[in-house]
Amino acid sequence: MKRTGKKPATDRNFVVALSRGLEVLRAFQPNDGLLGNQEIAARTNLPKPTVSRLTYTLTKLGYLTPVPRFEKYRLAPAVMALGYAALANLGVGRLSEPYREELMRQTGGACAVGGRDRHSMIYFGQSRSELTVGVQLDVGSRIPIATTAMGRAYIWALADEERAALLRELREHYGSRWPKMRDGIERSGETVAKYGFAMSAGEWQDDVHAVGVALKLNDGTGPYAFNCGAPAFRFTEERLRNDIGPRLVAMVRNIEAALGGIAPPEAQSRKQQKQQNKNGKPGGKVVAEEIR
Repeated sequence: MKRTGKKPATDRNFVVALSRGLEVLRAFQPNDGLLGNQEIAARTNLPKPTVSRLTYTLTKLGYLTPVPRFEKYRLAPAVMALGYAALANLGVGRLSEPYREELMRQTGGACAVGGRDRHSMIYFGQSRSELTVGVQLDVGSRIPIATTAMGRAYIWALADEERAALLRELREHYGSRWPKMRDGIERSGETVAKYGFAMSAGEWQDDVHAVGVALKLNDGTGPYAFNCGAPAFRFTEERLRNDIGPRLVAMVRNIEAALGGIAPPEAQSRKQQKQQNKNGKPGGKVVAEEIR
């Protein structure tokens, strides 16, 4: 979720009450069962009386279901309806599924697509097999931007000003842990510039290695990012760099071409080579644009 430059306190168009209500809904995480007002207050940093009024209102609107026996709440189906509507409108998730499934079969890794929400990336498409037992993530899962391949690919897809603003947020958020994370982000910037993909080898979870590639669209949405990861013993750093990374770059470029209604890079190359052969010119070895 991108934030505007104005601070809520100085933005006359910003509705504080709405913002607080959404913060209450955001307090619920995928693995949560029930939350009480005190727990929500702790997670949102809102006063407990304010939280009580908000949970009452959200209950009346059908977004929370009260559980009187425990004096707690759970998310109601109305919230899920919003989530499914959002997923339905993310065409990249649906269109990318066959590409992700194919890459999963080729590599034995889990392949996902996600978008930013504050300091996290949220999965809205995931393809995995029994070979990726160490990567137990699904649609709706959150992973950190700073230490993951998907997050780093997203960072380097941003315009300079947007990236600088996000890095300032991350520095403030992580405090003393930031210098090590910053170094990893900078290294990823070098691999993105050189190879087209970002890497994270044990920097998020010790036993998970992955690569990430950003997806840029021309319709004003995104950027989004894809990853392909697996337990470290399956995806060594050498394999990430020489095999998995180039495959993921090619996949994402093909998705971009499909979304843009143009021929995918390898199809263009084949067409050019056929034309050269027809004209009696040597075809030569085609270097894939997406690997440069």
